[in-house]
Amino acid sequence: MPMHSDPKTKYRPFPQVDLPDRQWPTRSITAPPRWLSTDLRDGNQSIIDPMDRAKKTRFFDLLLEVGVKEIEVGFPAAGQTEFDFISWLVQSGRVPEDVTVQVLTQSREDLIARSFESLEGAHRAIVHLYNALSPAWRDIVFRMSRDEVRDIAIRGAQQLVDEAAKRPGTDWHYQYSPETFSTAELDFSLEVCEAVMRTVGATKDRPLILNLPATVEAATPNIYADQIEYFCRNLPNREAAIISLHTHNDRGTGVAAAELGLMAGADRVEGCLFGNGERTGNCCLVTVALNMYTQGVDPGLDFSDIDKVIETVEYCNALPVHQRHPYGGELVYTAFSGSHQDAIKKGFEARGAQNDEHWRVPYLPIDPADLGRNYEAVIRVNSQSGKGGFAWVLQQDQGLKLPKRLQADFSKHVQHMADGEGHELTAEDIWHCFRETYYVQSERRRFRLVDYDESRASDGTRIFTGTVEVDGEEQRVSGRGKGLISSVLSTIREAFDVDLEVADYSEHALGTGVDSRAAAYIEWTTPDGRNGWGVGIDEDVATASVRAILSAANGAAHGPGTPRF
Repeated sequence: MPMHSDPKTKYRPFPQVDLPDRQWPTRSITAPPRWLSTDLRDGNQSIIDPMDRAKKTRFFDLLLEVGVKEIEVGFPAAGQTEFDFISWLVQSGRVPEDVTVQVLTQSREDLIARSFESLEGAHRAIVHLYNALSPAWRDIVFRMSRDEVRDIAIRGAQQLVDEAAKRPGTDWHYQYSPETFSTAELDFSLEVCEAVMRTVGATKDRPLILNLPATVEAATPNIYADQIEYFCRNLPNREAAIISLHTHNDRGTGVAAAELGLMAGADRVEGCLFGNGERTGNCCLVTVALNMYTQGVDPGLDFSDIDKVIETVEYCNALPVHQRHPYGGELVYTAFSGSHQDAIKKGFEARGAQNDEHWRVPYLPIDPADLGRNYEAVIRVNSQSGKGGFAWVLQQDQGLKLPKRLQADFSKHVQHMADGEGHELTAEDIWHCFRETYYVQSERRRFRLVDYDESRASDGTRIFTGTVEVDGEEQRVSGRGKGLISSVLSTIREAFDVDLEVADYSEHALGTGVDSRAAAYIEWTTPDGRNGWGVGIDEDVATASVRAILSAANGAAHGPGTPRF
């Protein structure tokens, strides 16, 4: 069936919240929330093949390493496998003293009892109770009135208190979710949550966690923020509640809804690493946490080895983290576009000269090194790339800092190669292209330096005497000039009939220390108007200059031409 030409005949716009004096738009997130991972419960129930004990344990250990202090470890009443894992985890001693495990249960007597049984022996635990409140669930799923739905919540809350009293050795805490909160009437959500708070005896010192889920994301995130602010402002005994958020991503704005919900007064965020969850997923804890980090707020979660986190998540969920996923995707710090590459390259160069420690690199909202990524992968080259891209790759891979005009000269060769290959070029591809284009360690060289000596004549001129391999055969040659470069130019003019003038010369060290090498660059011209570049690399800067002249001679002898790839 095709899409409707007039969708309003089938779908209603979501109503606004009557909150004319809303405060959240003027607020900022200045401190991290309490974090709860629901990867082992909500995430696990959303994958094709649920995790076995080994995978769940590996994921649990990862969450501990990242720094998550509250972890929903399962739905013990869902089946024996879930129950056994939770019971084993609690009794195995794997749960640190400062970490609280949480289990989920519907508000049903048998399921609640089973949930407490799974936590026998826990030092500290949260039992998370829920039932759905919204009209669609009341009318279609349950066929119950408001009063009947409220009574389900109250009975479940009383059983939480009763079951906990039977097990005084555990520090029990309670969480209640008015499921489908985002599509329920706000007055009814407040009524039910207030009743649950009274039933469990919530106080400032022993608060009840009230989790307000966007079970199905049905509106823009600003409306969810309005709902959260309205709820917080109108909840009696607000100080006796921890307001928690559990957003889904049906509209693609689960992260934004969580962030605006925090601005609206919430204290806690539930979600999954990289957003796994039903349908389009849950709120991504990695994204929310690192969004805070880029604003100068310590999120209290450690993603300094993000590739290890991704490896574990992908293995346990058997789902890939998308290449463009914020912060973690393989390509999120990679630029192929020429203009982007140029801006990033200049940003990195500027960091070495600026006094301001604050991060300012175009197109990179976060320093990849903070997450364990290296700079070599920031710029990659394909047919869309510009001269800044391959220049960056050569600088990172080989230490070469090409002069701007050399970058422009080499760019046509790289572009020709990229167009011909039709795929991304590796650092090895670019280095091979550079060596062949400028006869650096290339088998295509007509002239190759074997060795040389330099001396000074009585009139002060410099004498170059060397052995040069020409078309595979060694020749002894010499020439005279005012300096080393001019004496070598004189030599190749007299010995090989290659007439060159130097239009520009530059050099730099490759690395630091006693073992560093040098690179020399010569822009050359000929009497008939041709021009090009020669490049030399050697442990000795003078020898690098000689090699650069012979590189230029190879280019001139090759004739005016087209890119060689």
